[in-house]
Amino acid sequence: MLQTDTPTATQAEQRAMRRGMSLTTYRHLGAHPTEQDGIAGVYFAVWAPNAREVCVVGDFNHWRHGAFYLNSSPNGVWYGFIPGIGNGTHYKYSLRSATGQIMEKCDPYAFACECPPKTANIVYEVLDRFEWHDAEWLKNRSEQHWSRQPVSIYEVHLGSWRRPWDKRRYNSYRETARELVAYAKDLGFTHLQLMPVSEYPFDGSWGYQPTGYFAPTARYGTPDDFQFFVDYCHQNNIGVLIDWVPGHFPTDGHGLGRFDGTALYEHEDPRKGFHPDWNTYIFNYGRHEVRNFLLSNARFWCEVYHVDGIRVDAVASMLYLDYSREAGEWIPNERGGRENLEAVQFLKDMNVSLHAEFPGIMTVAEESTSWPLVSRPVYDGGLGFGMKWDMGWMNDTLRYFSRDPIHRSHHQSEFSFRSLYAFTETFTLPLSHDEVVHGKKSLVSKMPGDAWQQFANLRLLLGTQFTTPGKPLLFMGGEFGQWREWNHDSELDWALLSEDRHSGMLRYVRDLNRVKREQPALHELDTDPAGFRWINADDAQNCVFTWIRQGTAPGEQVVVVLNMTPVPREHYRIGVPDAGVWREILNSDAKWYGGTDVGNGGEIQTESVAAHGCGQSLVLTLPPLGMLILKRD
Repeated sequence: MLQTDTPTATQAEQRAMRRGMSLTTYRHLGAHPTEQDGIAGVYFAVWAPNAREVCVVGDFNHWRHGAFYLNSSPNGVWYGFIPGIGNGTHYKYSLRSATGQIMEKCDPYAFACECPPKTANIVYEVLDRFEWHDAEWLKNRSEQHWSRQPVSIYEVHLGSWRRPWDKRRYNSYRETARELVAYAKDLGFTHLQLMPVSEYPFDGSWGYQPTGYFAPTARYGTPDDFQFFVDYCHQNNIGVLIDWVPGHFPTDGHGLGRFDGTALYEHEDPRKGFHPDWNTYIFNYGRHEVRNFLLSNARFWCEVYHVDGIRVDAVASMLYLDYSREAGEWIPNERGGRENLEAVQFLKDMNVSLHAEFPGIMTVAEESTSWPLVSRPVYDGGLGFGMKWDMGWMNDTLRYFSRDPIHRSHHQSEFSFRSLYAFTETFTLPLSHDEVVHGKKSLVSKMPGDAWQQFANLRLLLGTQFTTPGKPLLFMGGEFGQWREWNHDSELDWALLSEDRHSGMLRYVRDLNRVKREQPALHELDTDPAGFRWINADDAQNCVFTWIRQGTAPGEQVVVVLNMTPVPREHYRIGVPDAGVWREILNSDAKWYGGTDVGNGGEIQTESVAAHGCGQSLVLTLPPLGMLILKRD
């Protein structure tokens, strides 16, 4: 909280800071170019209540502690104005702790950082400066109900999607924007989800151990460059989601840990303040200044960078005090329970504030337990997220598909179980980066059988993802069947697209997106039980699943049929709701996709034979390891 005579903070803002409900502390803390008495310079402010002294060190004073002291205040904020410096100045804070130790720390509110492995901050005026061209996109976004739209998300690691041809390590945000947007738009994805873009020191963390919460990583360019990236996406009707990491932060010496020599952003007691899985600190969500920091950070990306939403990483680790801990390694809450009540309240406040101020954005929880009502409004007792990753669907489905087809008949419920809870939350169906690293194999390499069967299985898997109620998310490389695991140190294996099976997979994903977009039945009622009905989930003998997807309009239906074995099924009868001619609007076994072209000639006439509770039925030829999507003319 700033002292009362700070001209940049209004009384209302200071009251919000005192309550731990400030959403704009980045406008008052940090480094801000300004003028005092007609002299240009930079105003600095940093919260370090237990420091004995705080200095700003940088290029301008040879990084010497004591060359420029900040003023202290009763509220623990140190502040001061340095004349004659401005944008581009490199700096850090040099703090003397209560025990006399001198530490150099990065500015928690810095808007730009040096490119790692360098660690200095850079004065950079990013507020209210960029000329945006996305007003139409933002207006349309504010009117959207994404649960009823054909959302399809392409997850990307910017540093390894494509590498420069000229031996530079990375493409810039601007270079990537032009290539990536054209690619995603051609394939029909509606949103990009970027793995964390906040500055981070260690490449191998992929951004999940950030040190610069308000600074887009300098690996790919400047803050202006990232604003250009988002603006360019919006001008091409592509949304941008970012991974956000409020659950923990790294122990790097220049980061937030023991910032003024004491546990400031984290809990002092390691049973609450240290994460055993990741060797990281855990935020103290009950401390007002920490809440201000995180609430403001979430708002910052929506306001300053116009992002369309945040995917909140590792929510389960925030919700439970005993997450990944044995008995005696955690402290119960004031009610004697295992819930982190302060983190729960923080998540509720974050969601309420973001959705109120930025209508149409998405907040998505990576929550891996059965915590209730994650994606329900706070006023209904929920956490307030717009969506939740369906980790159960991901685990069950990948386990099922990894089985040899000869054994799948014994695991029919592994595939169908999801329908018991499919509408308890608003779900995203993720096939994310986490599933294609650390020895888990790429998606196509997980599949059993020879190369033909592996690709047929992958088409079947993605077909399941796009026709099941929920919003699909696919990590880069999966769309063309990359053989090897993802490696953050190299680009995708683009040369594979010269081979028919890989280019066929790309065409298939393009058509899945097209069909999902064009068929209201495949997206309008994704979160409503009225949008899904089994025809038959119990044909274990043939290993076939059939279901109906329903749109909001009467008769707006499609039928999905999946044959989970490499054996074609002749004369296979399924009940359908209406008489007439049913067209194959997609066949995953089409030669165009790399299949064998087994099918039904494009259309089938119903017979007046009852089946599966329906008065009409179709007699089909089911392609091996294939999916059919049928619609009545």
